[in-house]
Amino acid sequence: MALRSRTGFYRQEVNRTVWEVPERYRDLRQIGTGAYGTVCSAWDRRSGSQVAIKKLQRPFQSKLFAKRAYRELRLLKHMKHENVIGLLDVFTAEVYLVMPFMGTDLGKLMKVERLTEERVQFLVYQMLRGLKYIHSAGIIHRDLKPGNLAINPDCELKILDFGLARQADAEMTGYVVTRWYRAPEVILNWMHYTQTVDIWSAGCIMAEMLLGRPLFKGNDHLDQLREIMKVTGTPTGDFVVKLRSQDAKNYIRSLPKVPKKDLHSIFSKSSSNAVCVLEKMLLLDPEERVSASEALDLDFFSEFRDVDEETEALPYDQTLDNTDLQLDQWKREETRLVDVSTLNKPDVLLICLSAHVLLTKLTAGVCVLMILSDRGCFHNQEPRVA
Repeated sequence: MALRSRTGFYRQEVNRTVWEVPERYRDLRQIGTGAYGTVCSAWDRRSGSQVAIKKLQRPFQSKLFAKRAYRELRLLKHMKHENVIGLLDVFTAEVYLVMPFMGTDLGKLMKVERLTEERVQFLVYQMLRGLKYIHSAGIIHRDLKPGNLAINPDCELKILDFGLARQADAEMTGYVVTRWYRAPEVILNWMHYTQTVDIWSAGCIMAEMLLGRPLFKGNDHLDQLREIMKVTGTPTGDFVVKLRSQDAKNYIRSLPKVPKKDLHSIFSKSSSNAVCVLEKMLLLDPEERVSASEALDLDFFSEFRDVDEETEALPYDQTLDNTDLQLDQWKREETRLVDVSTLNKPDVLLICLSAHVLLTKLTAGVCVLMILSDRGCFHNQEPRVA
């Protein structure tokens, strides 16, 4: 039902809430909802393309909500990488974020189709490229899961949802990542964990893509830890002494000794190169896991790898994110960020990089397109909404 609105905007009811959006965005259709917002697809009449619009859930309800909204908006404006979701537009009075519309996500795709190892190879390669970029900015995603990996019909992947992202040196709580993809150090309240929590999650996602089911499917956080240790084996003493929590140390020491499983026996239908990636990601000790950059150097990804396209981000300034402001101050900062004129200014660094890799893309791109056209990404599957 259309409702009265300010000039240049129109109102529409979506899931029992009123959306007020610019006239250029038409045909609003809800495609997702969560704790921090609702997402609709829309047709952008100006660009002639479909977009996704996220309305943040009560962004000014409290200081916590306002700070979270501010952080997500800042991070989206900062990210400029083809494997990381970016910001096309932003508008108020409430906070609406306009992003590219992808069509589906990895979780939905895996429910309807078993992925070949070749497609796993290409999708994980893109996920790691995105993680390398995010981590180079000093950011930890903290909620990497199949539902936060958007995929379009051309098999292109973008990492979504920075609602829980944090700086790499921030003090953090344990309950962040969805349980099945949660690193053991997060379960054990390793408060100053690092970017390798995302690498663990990436390993869990890759394992699920190869197996067709989650590798570690715990019923609660302790059961999750037990499921992990059935594969990784019981932690060594060197791992236990690194834990801050005495309760966690006591719990680990009380567990029966379990030997480490050979991942080749679990992934018997996968290539040795694929298993090698998992062996380097799914290590109990976060200090022993590969980084995203190191993982990209493994043989499994050599077919698609283009080092010149594995760009890094400018450092993310976390100063204001760590400041304790009042609600009205957060609202003012957010209003300052909602400056459309800053969204599409050309990035000189990106222009230079694009010029540098143009010839490589023109030659190597032909080979990649030939490979993808032979394999297909979605076969005959109808594109689904994220």
